[in-house]
Amino acid sequence: MKKLVPGVPVKPSVQVLERMFALIDVLASREEAISLKEISAKTGLHPSTAHRILNDLALGRFVDHPESGSYRLGMRLLELGNLVKARLSVRDAALIPMRNLHRSIQQPVNLSLRQGDEIVYVERAYSERSGMQVVRAIGGRAPLHLTSTGKLFLALDDPQRVRAYAMRTGLAGHTRNSITQLPALERELAKARQSGIARDNEELELGVRCMAAGVHDDQGKLIAGLSISAPADRLDESWLPKLQATASAISLALGYTPGAQARSETAAGRRTDVRAQ
Repeated sequence: MKKLVPGVPVKPSVQVLERMFALIDVLASREEAISLKEISAKTGLHPSTAHRILNDLALGRFVDHPESGSYRLGMRLLELGNLVKARLSVRDAALIPMRNLHRSIQQPVNLSLRQGDEIVYVERAYSERSGMQVVRAIGGRAPLHLTSTGKLFLALDDPQRVRAYAMRTGLAGHTRNSITQLPALERELAKARQSGIARDNEELELGVRCMAAGVHDDQGKLIAGLSISAPADRLDESWLPKLQATASAISLALGYTPGAQARSETAAGRRTDVRAQ
């Protein structure tokens, strides 16, 4: 392991990563696309070496290649940056309310975000007194259609996107309760859309049921789900108002205002109509 010396930059141990970082730094220094010749001059890399690495980065959408001989930063970096920003801000706002909810109900409380066709668990309030083994650790992932939070996100997708999700994933199941047919999933999503609450009825893990409410940002966009997990025979419907109140408190801390969600969904509907034309 390299010994860190204060004030002295540490270089990556893999040379190609060092070169990749140098290329990204150069691209980040300019708003417009930069020519391969200039990139080569600024990094000290031979044009053929810079060209090879940049093309590999372009395959992963970390770099765009708008025209022959020029490059700029790609959208994938923006996507990842927004994901990190969302994780940090939502987690910070949610941590104390989650702990308070857990103390009130003595069952695990989970914070999850959507990433592609899965949710990722980014925080959990949990104690041994709940009597339930943790199903998914922080950083764990699960399919959208098998989780309460995942259903909240799917419920906001238009029917065409839901069908596309079903085609991509095959709606694979984990238990005998898993929803593996599109019509059944569509009915479940309609319930979630109407109530603002989604449920997992032992669909991801036998013996575990969940209920989830949405967390929204200052634009009214659904950015996370707050869920309660409990042994199937102990999930208490009286917890639902507490769950909703906690999710609302987190949303307010993120700048959400009543009516913002409706405006966001209306705008999303307009975009859907435009795509359909």
